[in-house]
Amino acid sequence: MKIEERQKQILDLLRVQGGVEVEDLAERFDLTTQTIRQDLRELDERGLLKRTHGGARRVASVANRDYSERRAIQGPGKRAIGKMAASLIPNNCSITLNIGTTTEQVARALEAHKDLMVISNNINIITQLLGSTSKDLVLMGGRVRQSDGAGVGEDAVEFISRYKVDYAIIGASALDSDGALLDFDAREVSVARAILKNARMRILVADASKFEVNAPVRICEIGDIDFFVTDALPPQSFADAAAEGQTKIIVAETGEFNVVRSA
Repeated sequence: MKIEERQKQILDLLRVQGGVEVEDLAERFDLTTQTIRQDLRELDERGLLKRTHGGARRVASVANRDYSERRAIQGPGKRAIGKMAASLIPNNCSITLNIGTTTEQVARALEAHKDLMVISNNINIITQLLGSTSKDLVLMGGRVRQSDGAGVGEDAVEFISRYKVDYAIIGASALDSDGALLDFDAREVSVARAILKNARMRILVADASKFEVNAPVRICEIGDIDFFVTDALPPQSFADAAAEGQTKIIVAETGEFNVVRSA
């Protein structure tokens, strides 16, 4: 069994049982306890579980769903966000998109654009745009995460640093009401930070359900973003942080709104 499949099964067990023991997992997979501990260590570093003495437990309110399942969640909202974000992108420019089901919707909405250079660490985005006219497609190097087709790690970070693009479009796994953009995997966050650093204009795309999710690794603050495209008004404290950073918030199908700061 491949490492990715074994780790997926461990997470599946956690969703059902709430906790797992090293000895039980070693017996289940017919592996040494050392190998199982390494699996748990890697999953803990990615924020997908919390290691305990002799095992691991599910992280409350941090259920990082399978990629195929996440595609189906908030589908209409993500499509509306994708169309709105794509409307901000002109023809004849360069753009980088990171991994995410919402950034995939942006890519889908960009299919009619002309003369774009599209760079991504998301195999799904590059595959989606194959055959579209007037596009130069660049796939970042790096280790590919089989669960979602993401290129992650230092190779991907080094790769993106070779470019300076006009627009960066990123997603996030979680949004905190204080203005923090968060994710589960530190390797993925490193790539997102590199994408933002090497772009002239920065766009965040995320639906309102991301305010209901907790994740442990900070990408940046909302004030570091130029545009936030979403599908509903964010919490007032988040809107205040955006206003302080002069970030424009756009609600898909509604248009930009002026943030009224709390008294």
